[in-house]
Amino acid sequence: MVGGIKAILGRCSGRNQTRFLRMEPSCFLPLLLLLLLCPAAAPFRICAFNTQRFAQGKADKVRVMDTLVKILSRCDISVLQEVMDAKGKAIPALVAALNQYDRSSPYSYLTSPLLGRGNYQERYVFIYRKKRTRLLDFYSYEDNNPDRPDVFAREPFIVRFSVPIKKLPELVLIPQHTMPSKAEAEIDALYDVFLNVQARWGTEDMIFLGDFNADCGYVAKKRWGQIRLRQEPDFHWLIGDKVDTTVRENSRCAYDRIVVHGERCLAAVVPGSAQPFNFPKEFGLSEAEALEVSDHYPVEVELNIGHWRCQPASPAGLVLLAIAMLSGSGYGI
Repeated sequence: MVGGIKAILGRCSGRNQTRFLRMEPSCFLPLLLLLLLCPAAAPFRICAFNTQRFAQGKADKVRVMDTLVKILSRCDISVLQEVMDAKGKAIPALVAALNQYDRSSPYSYLTSPLLGRGNYQERYVFIYRKKRTRLLDFYSYEDNNPDRPDVFAREPFIVRFSVPIKKLPELVLIPQHTMPSKAEAEIDALYDVFLNVQARWGTEDMIFLGDFNADCGYVAKKRWGQIRLRQEPDFHWLIGDKVDTTVRENSRCAYDRIVVHGERCLAAVVPGSAQPFNFPKEFGLSEAEALEVSDHYPVEVELNIGHWRCQPASPAGLVLLAIAMLSGSGYGI
């Protein structure tokens, strides 16, 4: 179907450029049908969210779960941090609620092992829309670099996904929730993680994302020049230093970041799409209500799919298509 419409448009913009520019019916109708039956596919949205000690206590709060579900339903992949679901029940409950909310495109999830030192441990959790992406591989980074051993309080849990982009079929996501007192060292050591992923999977296309604690005293301005992930020109920091990623009105800190590497990955980024999602404003929550969910905003970025997504034509649509093909071929109107 779409091939026939595009053929007509090709003729209109080729031999019949004057007709096309004048928007004569024989050229305008196929264009209208293309827009109606084959709208551009929605961008692929990737989100990172520090859910602030998410465990069964939060999962039992209806209002909190409702807000989390509305936040996550906006995303094709969500990377959650600070998940303290030791018993492994809160995340299944969250994904079940998400699938109940949005039945058109079911979600699945992947959790890391519990990570951390001593009694304080967290998980990284990936929640992804199965119709738009596929989990390909994953591993936990071994924090044993001989030059910088045992840097990370919570080692990155690295996941490779397929994405519906012709020029970017696969993408690696590397989450990190740094320990605030070690933020500088951990952000710098993400460069070692990059080299490790590059050697293991032979890819350049990666996104580092999460709560880096990359502001407000945890990373001194004079230290940025010594952080390799910041200084190497091929790493693009999409969330800037002056962006506020915190919920509290009396704080303004760019803790949460998204960093892109790889020419294909960068080319797919929708300009201006990397930003925090102000969920209290969007959902009309007071600061106190929002803080029950988290003290962080999610951060997100969109990737351009770059193709048409055609819907099955209705009987009326088929009739219009026939008229369009007759008019576009020079017969009839």
